[in-house]
Amino acid sequence: MTSRPIYDTPLSNPSDVSLPLSSTCSTTLLSSSAHSPRSPFRLDLFSQKIALVTGGSSGIGLEITRQLALHGCTVLICGRRQSVLDSAVEALNNELKHECVYGVQADVRSYIDASKIAKLIENKFNKLDILINCAAGNFLVAAEDLSSNGFRTVMEIDALGTFNFSRACFSLLKQSGNSCIINITATLHRYATWYQVHASAAKAAVDSVTRSLALEWGEFGIRVNGVAPG
Repeated sequence: MTSRPIYDTPLSNPSDVSLPLSSTCSTTLLSSSAHSPRSPFRLDLFSQKIALVTGGSSGIGLEITRQLALHGCTVLICGRRQSVLDSAVEALNNELKHECVYGVQADVRSYIDASKIAKLIENKFNKLDILINCAAGNFLVAAEDLSSNGFRTVMEIDALGTFNFSRACFSLLKQSGNSCIINITATLHRYATWYQVHASAAKAAVDSVTRSLALEWGEFGIRVNGVAPG
């Protein structure tokens, strides 16, 4: 099965994108996949659900995408590198033997990109049930060697990216009536971690965003939680 990203070129006009509404995952096909590992959950757990995973083409985001799709969800993933998106989409759809993962090239630091993806989802599915903010940047560096640009970049990817996509998708999530946002954070800022002043600050900001949105958006049926692996 070949990769079929939603966008052939980065962030084209969402109205020009062809994505059939019938492309929601088939749990029958997923259940019959010889490559599907055993799961303690029903494979139709997320049937008819639509999810968006930022940073979903690698690492933790890729496995989150895989598990959502394995359990019946239609998943859109976004990232900056088209080649990585293509590889992830192709690998997942081949494994699951059904086309239910799609790739969207975007930079989470750009609210314009985030709003265009939200518009795409509205045009093609008219709803969004799950938003996973997983895109992150990190590298080891001593504070005295870290540039201002490096600090800002990590803050923008993690904290600003989390806010951008949460804000851009708010109306769709509210419309669902029973939706959730999961922000992937970390534990390194709980105390002090060597060579991580930038990432620690960014994840502390993500946690603050999570608490604030949970307080403000709960009344709209949007649950907001943070998950800190490790």
